[in-house]
Amino acid sequence: MEKQLQAGVITSTHGIRGEVKVYPTTDDPQRFKELKKVYLDTGKEQIPLEIEQVKFFKQFAILKFKGIDNINDIEKYRGKSLLIDREDASPLAQDEYYIGDIIGMDVYTDDPAEHFGVLKDVMETGANDVYIIDSDRHGEVLIPAIRQCILSVDVEKNEMRIHLMEGLLP
Repeated sequence: MEKQLQAGVITSTHGIRGEVKVYPTTDDPQRFKELKKVYLDTGKEQIPLEIEQVKFFKQFAILKFKGIDNINDIEKYRGKSLLIDREDASPLAQDEYYIGDIIGMDVYTDDPAEHFGVLKDVMETGANDVYIIDSDRHGEVLIPAIRQCILSVDVEKNEMRIHLMEGLLP
């Protein structure tokens, strides 16, 4: 399991005083109001940043970080991820998982001996998530994240068991 989770991605600067527009990658963008710090993932290092102010504009969070008061200080981080410590994340309900915890998970069918593939990505559709699985025999397969299809998820073992409903295979 990852120690940190992605909370958003810096998409652009906002104004000239060092504010940034952040595309939230969390289910609850209002969560930024409760956060005191995030980590800027530059690819080489993680820079801790203290959140000074949070506003919202359309689907974006506008963040101001303490000590960054100039557009030139933050502009170079466009496209970079903002991470939070796992303990600062919102608690999950039963049968909910952080996307970062299930990406790369081995997927098996209801026949325990049959390895089906690896969970490659999660598509958030609004109604329910859709798991994109790189299947050993079928290529890319889309599986809806619903109880009828997802039998079990074991984050510790990095395993998921699925039921292939009729019509799901290409």
